[in-house]
Amino acid sequence: MSRTKKIIIMSGLVLLLAVTAVFNFVLAGATENIDGDGVTTANYFATYRTERVTKRNEELLQLDAILASAEAESTAYTEAMAMKLKIVEIMEKELLLETYIKAQGYDDAVVSIGMDSDNVNVFVDANELKYEDFLSIYTVLTEEAGCNPANVNIMPINSES
Repeated sequence: MSRTKKIIIMSGLVLLLAVTAVFNFVLAGATENIDGDGVTTANYFATYRTERVTKRNEELLQLDAILASAEAESTAYTEAMAMKLKIVEIMEKELLLETYIKAQGYDDAVVSIGMDSDNVNVFVDANELKYEDFLSIYTVLTEEAGCNPANVNIMPINSES
């Protein structure tokens, strides 16, 4: 890859990181609600997603810097490429699972898949979940993502409180 292409890619990634930071600031301010007591609370789900995107963009930017500076056949290049592909795979799987869970009728859901473990954490916008709710979410996770039910944690979170 030529030096010019590397510079263009790095500049694009820095721009993407800056845009993400702006969205983080804007969305954090836009999702704040003031309840009856005058206490300001942010929507848990929007805040979580914004922080996750920001962190992942930083990780991808660091991996791209390693890929740009390392030689194509080196172990650093191979490891950085493998980690980048794993992050992208996890991001796609989380988005797909969140969409499936929302399609079951929940207002919002966040799925977090561990990088170094098989743990899958699911946070659902609900006051409480019944057995049938847990079962339907487990079914989605095991059938669509191939998750081991022993590694799945499902937690109801009421974003309005």
